Amino acid sequence: MQKKRSTFLFSILCFGMAFLYIPMLLLIVYSFNYSKIVPVWGGFSTRWYGKLFESEEVWNALTLSIKIAVVNATFATILGSLAGLALVRFGRFKGRTLFGGMISAPLVMPEVITGLSLLMLFITLKEFLGWPDKRGFTTITIAHITFSMAYVAVIIQSRLTGMGISLEEAAQDLGARPLRVLGDITLPLLAPGMMAGWLLAFTLSLDDLVISSFVTGPGANTLPMLIYSRVRLGLRPDINALATIIIVTVAVGVLISGWIMLRQQKQKQRDMQMASAD
Repeated sequence: MQKKRSTFLFSILCFGMAFLYIPMLLLIVYSFNYSKIVPVWGGFSTRWYGKLFESEEVWNALTLSIKIAVVNATFATILGSLAGLALVRFGRFKGRTLFGGMISAPLVMPEVITGLSLLMLFITLKEFLGWPDKRGFTTITIAHITFSMAYVAVIIQSRLTGMGISLEEAAQDLGARPLRVLGDITLPLLAPGMMAGWLLAFTLSLDDLVISSFVTGPGANTLPMLIYSRVRLGLRPDINALATIIIVTVAVGVLISGWIMLRQQKQKQRDMQMASAD
């Protein structure tokens, strides 16, 4: 019975992995197709990679997406960390429930509703204040910060709850002022969570399509918007090449992260063995 169950679980695992990764492998294979018609194999060629690197439109979209993602991730991490600190370390203050609900709302709100509401906000600001004069980098970045900081706040909340307050209380008992405790104790302990939040916010921004489509203007296309606009007109080999580069970049990043984590784990095991030997 145990063997049958193990075989069944292994079969389900293989099916799930194949369902996820076979389409990606096909996309990579057809990115080297010489033919302009994607489903028709015309021989091995790298011509579409050359055309992709020559495309100024693609480079502009990629540059804009990275700039937005970096600014968004930085401000979302700062604001999300402050929100997480307020919710965990400031106790029961007036309006805490409302504040927590407002932080969590972007997590469950449909992206269409979020994008539409932000569009109405920018239109209203334009009418009464004359700002923003046009929609593009600034409006997209503000929109991304709005929903990304909610994810960062959740990560920081979890990190603060897990690490407790014993070290901070000990530092205060020894005479450290609150700002000194924050800088020397809290922030270093929060650093892994803040880095995770930054990377998550960066990824969410780089991947967003729906909200960006609402708050952007003419001439400000992010990379997901460019890919979507081209795919709507039919599959194109240069888009397959672009997707292949993204897949390879992510795969390399995952492998490097896994290698670093493995080294850290082995180093930790060696330190524990040395400590036990002493």
